[in-house]
Amino acid sequence: MSNEVFVDFLNKLSQNTLMQTLDIKYTEADIEEGWLKASMPVTSVHHQPFGMLHGGATISLAESLGSAASNMFLDPQTQYCVGLEMSANHIKSVKDGMVYGKASVIHKGKRTHLWEIRIEDEKGSLISLCKLTNMVINKK
Repeated sequence: MSNEVFVDFLNKLSQNTLMQTLDIKYTEADIEEGWLKASMPVTSVHHQPFGMLHGGATISLAESLGSAASNMFLDPQTQYCVGLEMSANHIKSVKDGMVYGKASVIHKGKRTHLWEIRIEDEKGSLISLCKLTNMVINKK
């Protein structure tokens, strides 16, 4: 599958899900190098009560990226993945605009995948640094 076809597949798969609700759009992938990018607007829908990007929305972007990215390495006929652990350090706040995430593979094993996900603002400043571990499951 080409990088462009994979991104299109993920965006179609996201219809009627949390990714659509938060307006997360997959934008770019490199299957060979093992990374996936996405964007998410920051609007009042994404805010916590004090008018800043909610950490949960940020983590939703990060987990959506890392989980989707694991599918680069799976045969969807025989395998799927589920998240095992997610951690995030929120570095800076955002009130509006766009945030961009990039998931990069750290470990691609037979049973687990480890991803680093960087969430940045429009200026390229680091907003959150996240880590996601996925477990690969064989379909029965």
